[in-house]
Amino acid sequence: MLVLSRKVNEKIVIDGSIVVTVVKIERNQIRLGIEAPGDIPVFREEIAGTSRRASSREAVAAGV
Repeated sequence: MLVLSRKVNEKIVIDGSIVVTVVKIERNQIRLGIEAPGDIPVFREEIAGTSRRASSREAVAAGV
């Protein structure tokens, strides 16, 4: 895991096409803005697990 320090309005670029911007820092919470191409899905961790399970169920139902 790479750990970086960033201040408000500073950015991190991933693979040249994904930009993560620190939008707001308040108490123990940080707000991030994420810009990514439309073909790259971006999910919160708790949603990503649900999405993967749903995709697996759909693939099984479709006989893939």
